Amino acid sequence: MSGLLWQKAGVQTDARIMRFLAGDDVILDREFFLFDIQASRAHVEGLRNIGIVSADEAGALIQELEQLAEDFSAGRFVLDERYEDCHSAIEARLTERLGDAGRRVHTGRSRNDQILVATRLWLKARLEELAGRNLEVAGVCLARAREPSLPLPGYTHLQRAVVSSSAMWFAGFAESFIDNAMAARAAFALVDANPLGTAAGYGVNLPLDRDHGTAALGFARMQISPIYAQLSRGKFELCALDALAAAVLDLRRLAWDLSLFTTGEFGFVTLPTQFTTGSSIMPNKRNPDVVELMRASYAPIAAARCEIEQLLSLPSGYQRDLQLSKGSLVHGFRHGLDALALLPDLLRQMQWKPDAMRAAIEPAMYATDVAIEAALAGIPFRDAYRAAADASSEAGQGRTPEGSLAARVSPGAEGQLRLDVLEARLVQASQALAAFYSA
Repeated sequence: MSGLLWQKAGVQTDARIMRFLAGDDVILDREFFLFDIQASRAHVEGLRNIGIVSADEAGALIQELEQLAEDFSAGRFVLDERYEDCHSAIEARLTERLGDAGRRVHTGRSRNDQILVATRLWLKARLEELAGRNLEVAGVCLARAREPSLPLPGYTHLQRAVVSSSAMWFAGFAESFIDNAMAARAAFALVDANPLGTAAGYGVNLPLDRDHGTAALGFARMQISPIYAQLSRGKFELCALDALAAAVLDLRRLAWDLSLFTTGEFGFVTLPTQFTTGSSIMPNKRNPDVVELMRASYAPIAAARCEIEQLLSLPSGYQRDLQLSKGSLVHGFRHGLDALALLPDLLRQMQWKPDAMRAAIEPAMYATDVAIEAALAGIPFRDAYRAAADASSEAGQGRTPEGSLAARVSPGAEGQLRLDVLEARLVQASQALAAFYSA
């Protein structure tokens, strides 16, 4: 490991202890490296504005930071075990190339506010991606809800309950993912605060140009209190994970439906072949492995949330425990976003099996219709309910799924899906998010 930023004369280091302290940091920091470079540029510009570095030094430092970003993106610079973390790698490179100018870069900042600002920038990018994924899923669901609707059994308690439809199924998930996009936006708004310049959590005796850093990095506001900057570490990550969890919880329920609907016992859905795999021993099998792993994708997010929450049993001020939050955050978002990225194509290509869906609709599933019709005729609903229950086996006489669905005229039900309202919400959400993220 190359020169440590905190190394002092006469202090010995133990390789085993250093490995324990570093952990996976240098690997995880590859996620944050470009954002750390971006923040370092804003910090250099701020130091120039208050006369800590000259205009020429700032120009050389910025040029070298840009070159480092290019080298990293092209694979010419590798962040590896030579460095303690991404922060030391950047400073080492600047010092190697520019001497004293590189050694001035850390003036007025700490690795604490460096990782805070890099994480914030990373989270903003991930949350913007999350919002886009949610909107794409919602759009696919709405498009499929507009297809000719097919009768589908509706279940409660996993028991056949009433007649539902393919359009209602898709519309339900469309509305949910529109809301998930707005949840991602709300999390983005909280995270969109600049901690750069709070140093180790107590400020510094320099008139740092924090307003410049806030504007240069595209933050909506400055996080003013240095103490709160440290208190918010973990808190903001949990908020972002909650927004991701909302979407992946819906994905889990959708995947559960498809897991059931593709079984021989249900037989309502055929999955595209690329979303299935074969058995290693049973030649007859095609397994819905992608759907099953989508269903499982909430687990890493819940684990990440739990781990970070447990780390936050801390007093105020920075504690090294917080280093472990990075791995949880990165792994949670990677699993969740990867799963959501596959969902639109799965939904576009899955095919309903109308004959099996219709065959699963049994006469008793019209009993609710019978009770409601009797109530419309003036019979008290509880009396109508009891009569329909007693005659449930005959409830389907002369009835069809299409007739039942057509009569379902409460807003949002098959007879009044209001897909145009959902479409307007989707357009409004898309426009609002585009304006929000470009502001």
